[in-house]
Amino acid sequence: MHPANHKTIFLLDHTYLFNNDCESLIEFDFTKSRGPGFIPLKPIAKSLWTCSVEAAIEYCRIVWDLFPTGKLIRFIVSDNTAHSLNTWSPTQQNLPHLLNGLAGVGVPPLGSPEQNKSSSITHGIRAAVQAMCECSDQQHEMRTSLNENVPPVVNRCRVICITYQPDAFEDLNWIEKKFQTELVQENKRAMSSDLLIPVDFCDLVILNVERSPWESIPSHKVSNILTSEMHHVRASGGIANKLSSLILRHYYLVSTTVTGIPMKEEQNASSSANYDVEIFHSAKAHDTLLKGCGVETDQIKTAKEGFEYSTVTLKWCTPRGLTASEMHNCTAMHRITPVDVNSRPSSCLINFLLGGRSVMLEVTRSGGSKALSHLLAAHGGQIYMHSLAIGRSLHEDPPSISEGEGGRVTDYRITDFGMFMQQNKLVPIKGVKSQANMLKKVRERLDRQTKFWPMTISSTVIFNYKQYLDPILTLMLAPELRDSDVMQCKQCIYSLVGLEAKHEPLHATSVTPGQRGKGPKSLREEQYRQMWSELESFLRAHCVTDKHINILNCLLEVRSKDATGSLSDKVDLDQALRELDQPGSVSGNERASVIRATTDSPMSPDHHQQVPTKSILELWVERFCRQRPRQDFSGLTTAEVLPNGRLRAKLYPHINKQEKRKLPRPGVIE
Repeated sequence: MHPANHKTIFLLDHTYLFNNDCESLIEFDFTKSRGPGFIPLKPIAKSLWTCSVEAAIEYCRIVWDLFPTGKLIRFIVSDNTAHSLNTWSPTQQNLPHLLNGLAGVGVPPLGSPEQNKSSSITHGIRAAVQAMCECSDQQHEMRTSLNENVPPVVNRCRVICITYQPDAFEDLNWIEKKFQTELVQENKRAMSSDLLIPVDFCDLVILNVERSPWESIPSHKVSNILTSEMHHVRASGGIANKLSSLILRHYYLVSTTVTGIPMKEEQNASSSANYDVEIFHSAKAHDTLLKGCGVETDQIKTAKEGFEYSTVTLKWCTPRGLTASEMHNCTAMHRITPVDVNSRPSSCLINFLLGGRSVMLEVTRSGGSKALSHLLAAHGGQIYMHSLAIGRSLHEDPPSISEGEGGRVTDYRITDFGMFMQQNKLVPIKGVKSQANMLKKVRERLDRQTKFWPMTISSTVIFNYKQYLDPILTLMLAPELRDSDVMQCKQCIYSLVGLEAKHEPLHATSVTPGQRGKGPKSLREEQYRQMWSELESFLRAHCVTDKHINILNCLLEVRSKDATGSLSDKVDLDQALRELDQPGSVSGNERASVIRATTDSPMSPDHHQQVPTKSILELWVERFCRQRPRQDFSGLTTAEVLPNGRLRAKLYPHINKQEKRKLPRPGVIE
């Protein structure tokens, strides 16, 4: 599998149009002392051919500096015929060979269009397609290998065409169609040949040189095997700038600017100034820097002026004695090459590194601290950028579970989570036939137990009051409850109601924001309000059986409001609790404390949703006491039911009736 950058072809237009001058001027007069009456020489203007050749050669220099092998580039010049300056052989992949070939081609011919009718880019298009179908040494070795595990060879190529088309829209579309036609025909010929290989994919990049550039056309699909993109650039510096931007995308490179390089002035050796040097290298060198190491990308990345890419700024670090803890391990090493190889700062930096010295580069973190991120050093005459692990060292102890992002200490419920893992530990069991059903049950259990499970201590209330809610928090997790379990949960609810009635604060096992043991009445009421609200949510999340629902209903009934909005009625529970001491009742350790009053629940339903409530005494008598053997008072049968659930019977209902019964007259005793 070879990427598209394995084989790249530069197709240079060598027609008479490229003999025209461009706006790039070169000063021809190099004399520094100019006396009076001195007439300077006229500057020399570069031709379009010179600008395109310089940009293409610089493209090749960067590629071959970073990739000595595996990245092949061919040059094809088109005028009256096609001139191939080199082949895919590694021996011809170097700058001297290309410069000799370009010198042999010479400058574009002069003349009018009538004299150069045969000069066209068409000859170069046909030669470029034929060159793509030729096998490189790597492709030929893989095709002729006898190893069955070798993957099939995929021939991907890229063609960069530098041309000048006055009628840009029509002529460039014609180049696309011509390239597609030649590609289809050459693929048919390659399929019937043992020496050629068909093209599986081609990326066509057209650079049209214009004095007033038009809007570029982004990459688009021409066919299943051809994609094309068009860029309109200026001749003066536009070709070089565009190729510098494209090379980063073609070979997955990034730009790094080393700032603050101390360098002595050329004219004054006693003083020094700071300079910047831009280098290209593989994008993998920044993986450690830009991924989760506390570095703000916006602070170190800046847009390159006049170009279409951004550069990462790293500061020169003065060499100093480093301890083992400050010097982190090297995670990757990649070749580098300067962008402006002829500048004095670049030359000084390269000579400094080739002399056996090393340069540390530092980056500023988001918090303001500085860290060593990269190291520049030379090995065997080649300069490399070493990526350092600026995060946690591999030799350090693993971070604590309470340590959050950025080193912040969190309040995770670590102990509770450990108990949760112990309670839900999976152990392999032999002889289980229905393993799928077992896994389904385990998932359902985990889903039910994690419906209400706060992650941090500060986000929960009831789990900080375990000494008050211990039976409920453990028993409600069980899939089935016994009658004694229901009794214990209800007694726990009654105990909390009693503590609230006595205005006793709840003491948390751990200090959490907003939960203090002592304080004003408003804080204590807020403490109970949060506790009741969260307890109700906890019970609702674990209602799976009727007995679970019975505990929830007990909480709602105890905490319900009076429908009339009056104060809560005080109920004496002594009589109901005494009956629990009778034989056959629950054990002595399950007795509930005496509750003298009840209060309203903040989580109880609205008044219009409530049903007539009953007192606690009536609930206990109805559930645990036998019915009275005697008949109820006859007035209860005609009693009126009040909104609060009580009964009202009218005494002496016939006392106000107007009808009077006539009594018999007593007899006279004679």
